[in-house]
Amino acid sequence: MRNFIACLSAGALLASAGAAQAATATTTFQVSATVLKNCTVAATNLGFGNYTPGGGTLTSTSTVSVLCTNGTTFTVALNGGTTTGGTIAQRLMAETGGAGTLQYNLYTTNTYATVWGDGTGSSKTQAGTGTGMAAADAQVLTVYGQLPDNATNQAAPVVGASTLYTDTITVTVTY
Repeated sequence: MRNFIACLSAGALLASAGAAQAATATTTFQVSATVLKNCTVAATNLGFGNYTPGGGTLTSTSTVSVLCTNGTTFTVALNGGTTTGGTIAQRLMAETGGAGTLQYNLYTTNTYATVWGDGTGSSKTQAGTGTGMAAADAQVLTVYGQLPDNATNQAAPVVGASTLYTDTITVTVTY
């Protein structure tokens, strides 16, 4: 009988031990990230094509594509170019392998009234606000170029049948 009572007691203990729940402890931790302002910029080349002195003013366009993080305000400035003597007020293309230049300028609209520059003098910059860094979020700005058919350009030297004139513009995005 003692064995029977001992078995019942052991069974009761096992049953109560199985019914008891395991103890737990909890805590929390924070997850965070900081989104930094960021912008990237790309541009297409602007080519005026063939200029025939006395044949009229040439116009052409280029685009500047700006991607900025959502809500980031930015301004886009264009410098005076790399040709010696060129300024924002009067940009110049240099004759390849020679000393000649062609006058041209870059504008904010197709009315050719406001020079796109760095904000100095009467030049203006272009402004925008980023909507994200995906390609579809690009802010595309058009650069309007004009090569006037003026006396200076009509006197540009030509070697052989034609001469190439070039300049390089730096685009600066400030954000």
